[in-house]
Amino acid sequence: MSKIFIINNKKEKSVLRTKIPPTDLSKENKKELREFVRQMRITMKAALGIGLSANQIGFTLRLFVAQVPRSSDDASNEKFYAIFNPKIIRTYKEKTLLEEGCLSVPGYHGMVERSERIVLEGYNIQGKKIKIKAWGLLARVFQHEVDHLDGKLFIDKAKEVYEIDEQNLKVQRRGV
Repeated sequence: MSKIFIINNKKEKSVLRTKIPPTDLSKENKKELREFVRQMRITMKAALGIGLSANQIGFTLRLFVAQVPRSSDDASNEKFYAIFNPKIIRTYKEKTLLEEGCLSVPGYHGMVERSERIVLEGYNIQGKKIKIKAWGLLARVFQHEVDHLDGKLFIDKAKEVYEIDEQNLKVQRRGV
C-alpha cells in the first residue's frame, strides 16, 4: 500500500499542485503498469476512497483509478476504472452542488458544483483509446480526479469548506 500525499506537508503539496503531463504508454512496461494500477486500487480501497490519481501517491503518471457503485441500490455492483491521459471532452449544462472530500485533504469537506454529465476520453492500460459517457457520482469522481492531474483540489472549487472534527462530530467553517 502506498502513502497518500496530503496538503499539510509542504513537499507533498507541491506535488499535488503540479499539472501532470501526458504519459507515453508506448514507453511504459505493461507488467509494471498493471502492478502499479493494482497497488493504486489497494491503496484507494484501504483509505475508503472511490478515486485516486497517481500524483496523490507521488507518481508523475497521468493516470487515475476509480471504483464506484453502478447504482445506489446495489453498492456491491461496482466497476473499476484505470484511465491514462484522461481528458474531459464535453460537459453538459446541468450542474449539481454536492459535498466532496478528498484523501489528500483529510478532515475537510466542501460543497462543490460540477457538471452532472460529462464525456471523458483517455486510454486503458493496453493503450486502447476509450470514451466514457458518465453521469451522477461517476461523472463527479472523474472530474475530481482529472482536477488532481491538473494540480487542482476540490477546495479550489468549493463554495464553502468545512473542517470535520471526528471526535466531537462538530463541523466548523474554515478556509484551508
